[in-house]
Amino acid sequence: MNSDQAEPTSDAPGEAEPDLAEAVPGIGLTYVIGRWVLAPLARMLYRPRIEGREHFPRKGAVIIASNHLSFIDSFIIPMASPRPVRFLAKSSYFEGTGVRGWLSREFFFAAGAFPVRRGAGQAALDALDQQKRMLEAGWSTALYPEGTRSLDGRLYKGRTGVAFLALQTGAPVVPVGLIGTSEIMPVGAKFPRMRPRVTVRFGAPIDLSHHGAADSGRARRGATDEIMAAIHALSGQELANAYNEAPPQNTVERIKQALPHERR
Repeated sequence: MNSDQAEPTSDAPGEAEPDLAEAVPGIGLTYVIGRWVLAPLARMLYRPRIEGREHFPRKGAVIIASNHLSFIDSFIIPMASPRPVRFLAKSSYFEGTGVRGWLSREFFFAAGAFPVRRGAGQAALDALDQQKRMLEAGWSTALYPEGTRSLDGRLYKGRTGVAFLALQTGAPVVPVGLIGTSEIMPVGAKFPRMRPRVTVRFGAPIDLSHHGAADSGRARRGATDEIMAAIHALSGQELANAYNEAPPQNTVERIKQALPHERR
């Protein structure tokens, strides 16, 4: 089913937020403004093609797993979704000072973003734990299995953090294929263009429980590959058959990338 206009959403203005929102002052009112004022305005201006909204569960925990082509992806997905979607954004967007810092902070709150420290090791585990708490509160949260934006338009191999989260919580995964977002806001652009129109394709929810337990590396890899296959079917991108990793900055990083390890 194709739709150029948004369907009525199931959330209501003033709806009580789960306890996690209390830890982020200001997100409640700011998010309501973003959801009910900014998102409809953006849909009217950009008229995205939205397909498969009927696949999106209207309640309960949901993980949205999408390809990642542009900075604007994290705003396109909540704008196109039939219910609120939260995502994590790097903490520096929330830590600025003065008017510019305030505008940045309120903008990301309005989009449904929560601050998180980026990085590997403990920082990555903390991010997964924060998203686990969102899911336990019955929210929907969006993640990018590739880890970072694709600069060449290809679809890269998925990292297993999304599968770990799904297997640990039992939340279904809704795959998403984004088309054209890199054209309306290429890397380095400060503002999105008005054309061309983007396409957002929601796939049917995936139950990954048949892969096994979250503590099994084989289960996480198998579940991740199933998620990426579903995203590929929706986006139609060329497959890179490699991980999307930043070039190593020193000898230690080159050795780490060369050694076998699970990418989360």
